[in-house]
Amino acid sequence: MNRTNGMRDSLKKLEQEAFAELRGARGEAQVQAVRTRYIGRKGFLTHWLKEVGNLPASERPGLGQLANQLKETLEQATERALEEERERQKGERLLGEEIDYSLPGRRSPPGGKHLITRVTEEIVSIFERLGFEVSEGPEVELDYYNFEALNFPKDHPARDMQDTFYFSPNVVLRTHTSPVQVRTMESRKPPLRIVAPGRVYRHDSDPTHSPMFHQVEGFIVDHHITFGDLKGTLTYFVHQFFGPDVQMRFRPSFFPFTEPSAEVDIQCVICQGKGCPVCKKSGWLEILGSGMIDPEVFRFVGYDPELYTGFAFGLGVERIAMLQVGLNDIRIFFENNLQFLKQF
Repeated sequence: MNRTNGMRDSLKKLEQEAFAELRGARGEAQVQAVRTRYIGRKGFLTHWLKEVGNLPASERPGLGQLANQLKETLEQATERALEEERERQKGERLLGEEIDYSLPGRRSPPGGKHLITRVTEEIVSIFERLGFEVSEGPEVELDYYNFEALNFPKDHPARDMQDTFYFSPNVVLRTHTSPVQVRTMESRKPPLRIVAPGRVYRHDSDPTHSPMFHQVEGFIVDHHITFGDLKGTLTYFVHQFFGPDVQMRFRPSFFPFTEPSAEVDIQCVICQGKGCPVCKKSGWLEILGSGMIDPEVFRFVGYDPELYTGFAFGLGVERIAMLQVGLNDIRIFFENNLQFLKQF
């Protein structure tokens, strides 16, 4: 028992010496040296524990518990001492630094709207001046709204897997913003004057096509709407966006949900109609599709085609933006190239 008491006394002395050295340590290196000397793998506490191994088995647990408590206490004390030393050094370093308050501050570079966002807002604002209101719809769409209610036959090529992203036979990523037209007409009665911007998706990728791109759909439904109203509205848009001197033309075309249908071409903004590779030497560029809403679409939404008429149009924002800034590759809009983005 006397030997056990002696071991306790030596442990107490070890503790007193360790804390005395820790209080006198200056700098991180000296604090670390105290830690290593007392609780390191070859430290004093390790040697003390080896002596405990020579005691009777009944006396070892109590002394081992005291040793573990001392080790934990020293660990916490050295961590506090290291933290205090780091704070002291930081304070001395800050006192020694000089700050020139006359230097200008470093401003963070301002962000800006993406070119596609800006062009979309410009397009929408032109139609808002004509009394159109903005409406939106889901990007994951039912086949009914994306195709069937827009008068697409079951065997229409646009329904094929190579063109449309299908989640299931009846759920797709919308291929145009025209479903907003059907959803709006289902929930509201004429008169309607709507413009619907949004993202659309098609299985296509090359310099002039992207699997995801942006469209703006617009339509009017009321009594006595004519093709002349369609031409007047789109002529106003073209002259507002591209300038009053840009020539335009309407070409007969076909879309399942409009009849009659027309595509709108403008004079090539690159060569001013003289002919270049961008317009394929024709002097003209297609910018949108349009037409009078087919009576079958009215029947799907419960409108009487004998009472109401209307027109619809749709344009690709990326195509309009490419013409506005003179680009020939749609993919650059989505590459996040900072040199490109900073230009706009």
